[in-house]
Amino acid sequence: MNFIDYQDGRPIYEQIAENFKLQIYKGILQAGDQMPSVRSLAMELSTNPNTVQKAYTELERQGFIYTVKGRGNFVKDNASMMDNKKEEIITAVVELFHEAQDIGISVNELIIEIKKKIEPIDD
Repeated sequence: MNFIDYQDGRPIYEQIAENFKLQIYKGILQAGDQMPSVRSLAMELSTNPNTVQKAYTELERQGFIYTVKGRGNFVKDNASMMDNKKEEIITAVVELFHEAQDIGISVNELIIEIKKKIEPIDD
């Protein structure tokens, strides 16, 4: 697992939490899956266990995982989580489309330019 980018300006615990969120969204980690122990993940990432614990605390606060005393941390079964993220992304894109229109870029022009940028991804 390569969670930490030392060039990234964000704190390490945020990078760890973000990586786990992406794994949950992508279905790599599914409801009920046990998270790595704080100690083992800290050793694997060569970081302080307090940093990993802070990431887990943040994930729990945001509703991605839950803790079972004496057993560890587990991915939460939250079916609406993906729907919420999808809605968040759509809202952000719509806001950007409005901003583009405000400065004179048409929706069609914007879509054409976006397709040019993402086509290599689709190959």
